[in-house]
Amino acid sequence: MKIFFKILFTTLGVLAASAIVPGIVVAGFWTAVLVAVILGILNVTLGFALKVLTFPLSIVTFGFFLLVINALMFWAASFVRGFHVAGFWAAFFGSLIVTIVSMLGRAIMKEPHENYN
Repeated sequence: MKIFFKILFTTLGVLAASAIVPGIVVAGFWTAVLVAVILGILNVTLGFALKVLTFPLSIVTFGFFLLVINALMFWAASFVRGFHVAGFWAAFFGSLIVTIVSMLGRAIMKEPHENYN
């Protein structure tokens, strides 16, 4: 069930990014779902490898280079038919919006911890 909500919130983030950021076009809901799944696969495989390889650069830039990697992953998903990202800056701001919406979704769905004391 967790994976369903992760895909749902990423889908909502992609739709929000297309509504807010000029240069991002999504043909419809199901295209956004496909983009969310592809983003998940890209982040688990290629994104993880890039984050490991660029770890020293991320330390030097205080983690800001991770934003560039996320933008590249978002831009790489633009091979999906019906999803278009106009350029790097559109991908950068789009990935920020997807990240914020996903974080908010995880925070909403987080179960409260019970105190067993």
